[in-house]
Amino acid sequence: MSAIHQELAQGRWQKMSFGQQMGNIASEIARAKHWLAKGDNEQEKKSAERAHELLSLTIADESRLSYLKELTRLRTILADALVGAGQYNISWQNCEDYCLSFLLAE
Repeated sequence: MSAIHQELAQGRWQKMSFGQQMGNIASEIARAKHWLAKGDNEQEKKSAERAHELLSLTIADESRLSYLKELTRLRTILADALVGAGQYNISWQNCEDYCLSFLLAE
């Protein structure tokens, strides 16, 4: 992990609620969606990488074990979108909505 979010990786991330974590991931996905619409593939990729890193921090949080299967599936889908493979045919909007549902459920 490149530790783009170094401060969060040092423990601040684990202090957030699950909904807050997912809301932050949704924000990065929203940025990726924004840059895709603007045609800026480089910025889209950077936003997707940040979302992927935040998701990895969430997966590493042992208090999130009950969500492990869903989170690892989401990470696979984000990785697919990041490399442009298109295997899952899921939009950034679908991923953003999914993540936001956890924030709204709190």
